[in-house]
Order: sequence, then C-alpha cells, then structure tokens
Amino acid sequence: MAKDSVSEADRLELRALRQDEWDIWYDTLIRAFGGVAEAAEERELWNSLTEFDRSLGVWDADACVGTAGAFSFRLTVPGGAAVDAAGVTMVSVAATHRRRGVLTSMMRRQLDDVREWGWPLAVLTASEPAIYGRFGYGIGTHQVSAEIDTSRVRLSVPPGTDDVRLRYAAPADVLDACEAVYARRVSRRPGMIARLPGWERLGLLDPENDREGASPIQCVLAERAGEVVGYARFRVKPEWDGNGPSGVVLLRDVQALDPAAEAALWRFLFGIDLTSTVKAWSRPLDEAWQYQVSDIRRCVVRVKDALHVRLVDVGAALEARTYQAPVDVVFEVEDDFCPWNTGRWRLSGDAKGASCARTTDPADLALSVRELGAAYLGGVSLAALGAAGRVRELRQGALAEASVGFASTVAPWLPHGF
Repeated sequence: MAKDSVSEADRLELRALRQDEWDIWYDTLIRAFGGVAEAAEERELWNSLTEFDRSLGVWDADACVGTAGAFSFRLTVPGGAAVDAAGVTMVSVAATHRRRGVLTSMMRRQLDDVREWGWPLAVLTASEPAIYGRFGYGIGTHQVSAEIDTSRVRLSVPPGTDDVRLRYAAPADVLDACEAVYARRVSRRPGMIARLPGWERLGLLDPENDREGASPIQCVLAERAGEVVGYARFRVKPEWDGNGPSGVVLLRDVQALDPAAEAALWRFLFGIDLTSTVKAWSRPLDEAWQYQVSDIRRCVVRVKDALHVRLVDVGAALEARTYQAPVDVVFEVEDDFCPWNTGRWRLSGDAKGASCARTTDPADLALSVRELGAAYLGGVSLAALGAAGRVRELRQGALAEASVGFASTVAPWLPHGF
C-alpha cells in the first residue's frame, strides 16, 4: 500500500495500534462479537498478551472501526520443527463500516507485514469459516467435541494404567509442572503452539460468570515414580434429576506423556462421583479414548474446523517441514492475494528434510495456496482435495505421491484458541 489508509474518500486511517488506544480498540472488538463484557481478569489477560506493534486498527476520526492483531507463535510442523507463524487474532469490522474494504485492507497490510518479518506462515481460528478462504487460508486442522454418557460407556485401558498415581492439586500451585508436560508434548504433534511467557495463564483463566453453575477449575496430576506425566483440568457441574445425580464433567484440557498416563486421566474423568456425562471440546481427531470406549455412539462425537493455515512464503514453509515418504513434485501455485507466491515450485524432500525453490520445469500438480495451507500440517489429504476438484493432476501418479509424503502419522491439533 502506498499509504496507510483504507479509502481516501471515506477518510479511514489504517495504522499500528498504540498502547493508550487499546481499550477503545478492544471495545470495538467486543461490540463486533455481540457486546457482552468480559470479566476483568479475562480482559487484563488479553491486554497483557497483545503485541501492539503487530496489531492494527482502522479509525474513522476518533472512532475505531476495525481491529486485527497477530501473536508471535512457534508452530509445530510435521517432522517436529517449530516454525515462526503469525497467530492472526482479534479481527473485527464495525457493523457501520461493512463492505468498504476495511477487512481486505487489514488482511493486505497484515500479510505484507508478516512477509517483512520473515515468517513463512500465518494461522487463525475463524468465527465464520467462509471469510478467510479469499485471503488464502485453508482449513488445516479439525477438532473433536464429545458428550460421553459415562453411565453406559466403559473404557478399556492399556497395560500400565494402574501404575499411574493420580492426585488433586490446586491448579495455580502446579502450573509449572503442567506447563513442563505441555512443553514436552509440543514437538510430537503438528499444529501445537509453543507457549511463550504469559500464555500459561490462559489455562487458569476462570471467570465466575463463565461457569454457569459449575465449579471452579479443578486439576488432577498423573504421576509415576514421583514424576508428573500428565494432567487434567476440568470443572464439575452438579445436576440432579428424578433418578438421582446426573452431574457433568466439563473438560478443559488433558495432556499426558504416554498412553498409560493418558488412559488413567480419562478413566478418572469417567468415574467422578455423582456425574454421568463428560463433555469435551477441541480434542484431537485421533485421541486414544475414541478407540477405548465400549460404545462410540453414546459419545456423540462431532468434528469441526480449527486452525486455518496460510503459507506466506511457499518456499520457506515447504522447506520447514519433513515428508513421511520421498516427494519430488513441481507445484503450479496460484495466489492472487500474495502474488509473490504465484508460479512453479519444485519440492524435493523426505523424512530427513526438504528443499523448495522456483523452477521452470513442467508442473505436476496445480493448486491454489489455499489448498497448500489445508494440506500443510498433514491432516488434510491432497488426494481428497483433488477428488473435490481443488487440485489438478498434470503428471500421472503425482497426486498419490505427494499425498503420501504430506500426510502426518498423528492428526494435527490446535490445543487452545487465541
């Protein structure tokens, strides 16, 4: 952009956020999402996490009419590397200023900035999934929610589960131990985010007005030989009906370092006194409990989109991950919104590493950057995208070859929102 403005005619100004403007900026965001005020502790947390130099506001005179921010993330990709990624967040446009190019202008400026920072990726979670495809974002991870009838569903656990000791602990008192477990988990699954200082507070955020009759957050640690090998955070909502207690366990998070520890925590959640339901949100597609339950139909499993992925630098992004089978493929990439990615790229890689550079060789596969983003973390098959008409095979066999190489042995997963 030649000038930091959305439209000269509308006199709208787009610029980086100043610290003393945060309250006005954040109030604009809250209003766009319905106007319900957040608890003071939640507002304070997001204020402390906001990166002002990476946040944008659109102003109409003294009124803020558009917001967009970015967090400095390190995102795990297939192969275990942590890659710089902009965590796009707090995006809103005032209802009074829709269809004036405000969102497009913020996305344009933001992706230009991300490129200037030298980060190969941008990621986000979408309140409305239809919005971000036109800016090159593809749905790269999915998440499971479940409502498990624990009065009728039993769990079959692996050997060693009985060797795990469980104990209650005050969540704040064992925060460091829980964060150590989480940190060891990050490199094992694509899509996970290495938490920078301050982000650990997100797991303890517990506004009373969000509980809806449930308890404050509770925490149980899993230990083996004196070492913390897992934890669960949850609330319990007491309920009673004509047949007696029918309480609900509201799961916030489970993390464990091995299958036995994970099973011990889930078995505990299934067996909490006076409860008959476990409700879980934002869990991995391939989490083990789904294959341990006696009746999956009584778990009411639902799947929805989670992390949307945007390759800002195609070459650097594809080089940053590994491939579970050898690939040597030329992509013809279309990227109208970030034209520096448009053209042919040769990707050569395997489980040890990869290279990706521009080429004049004939293309094997043709696709947009949106499809590359969807397939990037290994959870969405290039072959499936091809069957949907989103990837064109120009060399016979290239689609199957690339699909196998891009796949991940574990489902990518975003463990928490931002």
